[in-house]
Amino acid sequence: MATTPNRRPMEDSAHSGGSPSMQEPWHNPLLDPRDLRMPRIAGPSSLVIFGVTGDLAKKKLLPAVYDLANRGLLPASFGLIGFGRRDWDDQAFASFAEENVRAYCRTPFNESTWRHLSQGMRFVKGTFDDSEAFRHLSATVSELDRVRGTRGNHAFYMSVPPKAFPIVARQLAESGLSHSKEGAWRRVIIEKPFGRDLASAKELDRVVSEVFEPDSVFRIDHYLGKETVQNLLALRFANMMFEPVWNSNYVSHVQITMAEDMGIGGRAGYYDGIGAARDVIQNHLLQLMALTAMEEPVSFAAEDLTAEKTKVLSAIRLPKDLAAHTARGQYAAGWQGSQHVAGYLDEEGISPDSTTETYAAIRLDVDTRRWAGVPFYLRTGKRLGKRVSEIAVVFKRAPHLPFEATATRELGANAVVIRVQPDEGVTMRFGAKTPGSAMEVRDVNMDFSYGRSFTEASPEAYERLILDVLLGDPPLFPTTEEVNLSWKILDPIEEFWSGQGQPQPYRAGTWGPEEADRMLARDGYHWRMP
Repeated sequence: MATTPNRRPMEDSAHSGGSPSMQEPWHNPLLDPRDLRMPRIAGPSSLVIFGVTGDLAKKKLLPAVYDLANRGLLPASFGLIGFGRRDWDDQAFASFAEENVRAYCRTPFNESTWRHLSQGMRFVKGTFDDSEAFRHLSATVSELDRVRGTRGNHAFYMSVPPKAFPIVARQLAESGLSHSKEGAWRRVIIEKPFGRDLASAKELDRVVSEVFEPDSVFRIDHYLGKETVQNLLALRFANMMFEPVWNSNYVSHVQITMAEDMGIGGRAGYYDGIGAARDVIQNHLLQLMALTAMEEPVSFAAEDLTAEKTKVLSAIRLPKDLAAHTARGQYAAGWQGSQHVAGYLDEEGISPDSTTETYAAIRLDVDTRRWAGVPFYLRTGKRLGKRVSEIAVVFKRAPHLPFEATATRELGANAVVIRVQPDEGVTMRFGAKTPGSAMEVRDVNMDFSYGRSFTEASPEAYERLILDVLLGDPPLFPTTEEVNLSWKILDPIEEFWSGQGQPQPYRAGTWGPEEADRMLARDGYHWRMP
């Protein structure tokens, strides 16, 4: 591949105040293979976190910012502002941040890194309906520009309930915080869920688009920051051995699973009325499905990736019989390992007659030449057998086996399994002869693990996504069209379930309701045991 002429040195990117899309794309791996080894360093900027005292900020966002700084991926001219109701000054906020960074950071705690990072920390006390607090926030942002050298580049992270998005967006507009100066940028980061149906998603998009330009809105789906999700693209498009068989001629079906062994914890207020399908399938699993099924993009630039994912989401067809090809459940009391746990209806804050599902499984088909006739099964649930997320591409059986029936009676189907978490990697399952004089074939696994193959640990999802926001690099973020198409897929299923009464109960620690097993059995398949 030819080398790109006149490539900028890395330091230029680190001190640029403009959007990387307007710079020479020296960091694009499609332009020069050497760029794969070059770190992308954010330019002068600050991150403002609304909801900074919440669990997400404490366990993920603050540690991610520190780890980015510790890896040398944030500039010296970086600022961090917390917005909340606590009666804190800047030092109290820095102490709060340090406590959570020490507890949850992934890189070793470095006093020098922390000292420099904490010097750029500020706290603004206020509520979302407090206009004076937003004027104070505007003054604080300007102060960081002067003292810290953030150059007018500021990202606003809405780690808040969806109902708070409109008022925060309005306050950002009225205080002038959403308006960037010439040569600088302002961006907003929105956490899922992106609405609770198509209508609310469109309304949310309308509110946000009145304040920010479309290319300044970043919808966070932390699953798309997982290293193995990106490895799926490498697996498919960098290896000739997979692409020829990645189609309906060879693939029997695809199973995409996100299983959790924990319950709802203290999230009753958020979770009840939302449920497993809206919480996980609409965003995480449909995005994984699109990446699995899409055609090869022209490049890995945002618009090219989005174009191929959008084609898949547009081609998805719902089953005609939703009763036969969807399943939902609600966890009951049971044993999670050695601990006896309560059922969903007994959780604090949950109504005893709640019909919210904690398990959801659906079958979808993709009406394209590549995938015609190949069902995609998506499932997610809480209080299942173990915590695991994976994509399993299951292949058809060989059309002819020149062996005696006893030699292969226990042989399963070949499969390529992409493990998204917690043990990131890829497993290939195939048949091999057992040792001995008899011809006997059994299933074996060939395994690749990130942790065993590379000395460098994968960056945490929020590290990657926050850095991409500061860089203005959007390939990992769902677009408005993708979000709307996902709701068009899920809304008819939710409407059908709303008239079905109580979800089927399943014991905690098991793999979901019997209804889900019957769903696959009707098609002649069974769920993989992760």
